[in-house]
Parts: sequence; C-alpha cells; structure tokens
Amino acid sequence: MIVQILTNFIVSGAFAVIFNVPLNSLLQCCLVGMIGRLLLILLNNNNIDAVLATLSATFFLAVISQIFAKIYKTPTIIFTISGIIPLVPGGLAYNATRNFVENHYDLAIQFAAKALMTSGAIAVGLVLSEALTQILKIRKA
Repeated sequence: MIVQILTNFIVSGAFAVIFNVPLNSLLQCCLVGMIGRLLLILLNNNNIDAVLATLSATFFLAVISQIFAKIYKTPTIIFTISGIIPLVPGGLAYNATRNFVENHYDLAIQFAAKALMTSGAIAVGLVLSEALTQILKIRKA
C-alpha cells in the first residue's frame, strides 16, 4: 500500500507538470493526489462499493483542493485536476474495450457500466463539493 501511495504521489506530480502547474504548487498537487488515492484504498479495504468509495474520495479531494486554493491563493482547478488523475478508472475502461474486441460482450458491458458509474461518481463528487462550498459561503454572508 505504501508503494502504491508513493507512486500516486509521483503520478499526480507528473500530471501537474504536464498541465503546467506553477512550481510552488507542485508539492500540494502531489499531496492532493496521494490523499485522494489513500482515501480510495482505505474505503475499498473496508468493503465499501467502488463507486461510493470513489464518490467519497473525490468529494474529500475536492474539499482539500479548495482549502489549498484558499491557503495558497491559487485556482482550485490546479489541485483538483492533478488530484483526480489517480481516481480515474482507466483499468476498467481498458478491460471493457478488451472484452468488446474479444467478443465477450457480457463482461464488456459489466466493465463499461462500472467505468461509467465510477467516472460519474468523480463528477458528482466534484459538484457536491462545490455546491457545499457555495452553500457555506451564502450562510456566512
């Protein structure tokens, strides 16, 4: 698990570099990605469904991104984009495509549905976090 978390730290940093994140925000981007993946691993290890685990990890990742954005006075998207990369269901999409090509349509549809639900959970987690932030801002005012 430690190797996986450190690998995700590096992957998040690599994507941050690809997206031209300012160098002074690079470490925070790596931390957001690592924390998001750590949450996903912990939730999956506690027998929580992968889609719900992804939704929860994405929500907390987005909250952490918003906190970092306020602290470091940068846009939230800088931390969010590099942070969600380790949560993207690339393996599921690959398995779906492979099974379609091999004419195993029953498995392909299962993998594709799981990949779509997981991707949707990422989008919903980001939206929920933003909505919560907006609600809290309205209540403060």
